[in-house]
Order: sequence, then C-alpha cells, then structure tokens
Amino acid sequence: MSVPATTARLRLGYGTNGLTDLRLDDALALLADLGYDGVGLTLDHMHLDPLAPDLAARTRQVARRLGELGLGVTVETGARYVLDPRRKHGPSLLDPDPGARAARARLLVRAVQVAEDLGAHAVHCFSGITPEATSTDTAWKRLAESLTPVLDAAATARVPLAIEPEPGHLLATLEDFHHLRRTLGGPDPHLLGLTLDIGHCQCLEPDPPADCVRAAAPWLRHVQIEDMRRGVHEHLPFGDGEIDFPPVLEALAATGYQGLTVVELPRHSHAGPELARSSIEFLRAIRTIRPKGATAP
Repeated sequence: MSVPATTARLRLGYGTNGLTDLRLDDALALLADLGYDGVGLTLDHMHLDPLAPDLAARTRQVARRLGELGLGVTVETGARYVLDPRRKHGPSLLDPDPGARAARARLLVRAVQVAEDLGAHAVHCFSGITPEATSTDTAWKRLAESLTPVLDAAATARVPLAIEPEPGHLLATLEDFHHLRRTLGGPDPHLLGLTLDIGHCQCLEPDPPADCVRAAAPWLRHVQIEDMRRGVHEHLPFGDGEIDFPPVLEALAATGYQGLTVVELPRHSHAGPELARSSIEFLRAIRTIRPKGATAP
C-alpha cells in the first residue's frame, strides 16, 4: 500500500533493556541487521555503565559504533538497580533524603552528558513513586527542585529531557505532565518534553492511545511502544494485548515526530533477538511504516 506524502516515516528503535542477555555491540549489530533506525540505550551495568570508570572513553566508543551502523539513539534512565542494588529504581527524585534525591539528579545530569556525546535526540526519565508519609504537594515540590539542575544541564547540552508518565508514579498521566510544567513555571517545550509510552496510554489514560498521541504531539520528544491491556501494567509483545495499532501509528506519523519510536519489552530479554525481529515485522506490516531509506511516493 502507498503512504500519503504528508505522513512522516516513523523511525523505529528497540530498547537495550530488552536485550540484556546480549553484549552491547552484539545488540547494536542485531538491530542494524534487522533494519532498525536506532536504539533506546538504557544506562546500566551490563551495557554502558554510567558509574564505572572511563565513562567518556566508553561513550566515545559507543558513539563510533552507532555511527558505523547508522543507528540513532535515545538515552534511557530506567535501569532498576543502577544506584541502589537492593531497591528497585531507588533512590528516586522524590526520596525523603535530600542527598538521595541529589544522587538521582546527578545520574540524570550524567545521562545528559552521555546523550550529548552520543548525539542522542533526548534523555528519558520518570518521577518515581511517592514515598510513604509524603504529601502530594511535597512530592511535586521535590520533583521540581530535583529536576532543576537536570534541566540546566539539558539546556547547556541542547538535549531535551523527556519525562515519562509511568503507572503508579507521582507523574502517571498526561495531565500530571502538564501539572509538572505549571509547577516549573512553563519551561521551554523543547527543553522539557514527553516520553509517551503507548502501552501506558492503553493501561491508564481515559482516552484511546491514538487520541493521547494527538494530545501529546507538541511535547513529544521520545516514544516507547509495546502492547498492553487496560488496567494492567505489563509490557507485552505486539498482538498479546488490546491495542489497535494502525490508528496509533497513523496519528504518530501525522504529528511529524522525528525522534525514535522504541519497542519497550524490558522483561523479555530471554527472547530478545526473536522479539526484535518479530516486532519490526509487525510494525512494518502497518501501512504508516516504510523501510529505512524509503521515501514517500
């Protein structure tokens, strides 16, 4: 089927958090061979460890490899235990301990620096879960304060921060994203934008995912995609959930979004290579997707 000339070609990626059983170089080569346009690179100990020595040199090596393979990149910061080996995603930007919050902010600043060195188009992050005995107002205040040095670093690096609404977190919905923007005084939308996870829209948002895409369009800086069921936060391979994908991809292409649309299957690394193959085949079968290098008629 032909594609209307007015629709953008979506640039597909796959998240390294779904390829953790592979060495990073092997994962990147796999994605290039399958025809992906890029990669969602999670900073973690098994791939590009943000806390190990010689980060700048290791980042330059990854940048060279990405260039050789023709892959774009988004830097993702959702590693489960990168800061605290005993507490998932701990500490967060909402932690009661100011020093712990600062540690998470420093990690995000480091991620911005890595993104600049890689030529990434955005840095992904999320708010974290509101701690026990913490009021909502206090949590929003902590989030805004914690993000301030990260946004300063993003402005210097000219790499946008893309915060993700995450089920169960303080910032869980699109409306929460706008609340954050108001709390921060309306930062430049090119500096603070959205990571929109299509599955999360199906899981939690009141509107259908395609409508969420249209509503989020002015702030889109990164997109994650997978299947999901209503009310159940479980990332599923395409076809195993409830999402009607053609309207979603048509809406996304119509926005003119130029970043990566990254398959997000972090609990499926045991089948990563096969799912990377089947995922790109699924997405390419939908009419708004054209192969890498193709142009609209």
